Amino acid sequence: MNIALIAHDKKKDDLIRFVLAYQPIIEKHSLFATGTTGKRISEETGLSVHRFRSGPLGGDQEIGSYIANDKMDLVLFFRDPLTAQPHEPDVSALIRLCDVYSVPLATNMGTAEVLVKGLERGDIHWRSVKKEREY
Repeated sequence: MNIALIAHDKKKDDLIRFVLAYQPIIEKHSLFATGTTGKRISEETGLSVHRFRSGPLGGDQEIGSYIANDKMDLVLFFRDPLTAQPHEPDVSALIRLCDVYSVPLATNMGTAEVLVKGLERGDIHWRSVKKEREY
């Protein structure tokens, strides 16, 4: 599965700790991330991460394009709800696309844990079946 990893600045450390904690599950999948987040995850975990631009420079939109083209299966986006983001419309659009295309999305650590545990159990396998039927 293709997994997007995104984090606002004040949540990057949380996402890295999360990826380290669930690395045995996450490393079995293809990882994609916005610029700085992807760089830090790669450096601190040793995992291979395809990096897009940083969020404010279009990375959120690049991931959104993958979602709209059915190339993203799961999004873990650790958002900072207490800090205004200059690219908030891009963030809203990304969340909307997850809803439109039924891509599981976690915006905090609690929900991310449930999704990753579900990923481990095969609960998100329906994404693969859906793709097989469409192609």
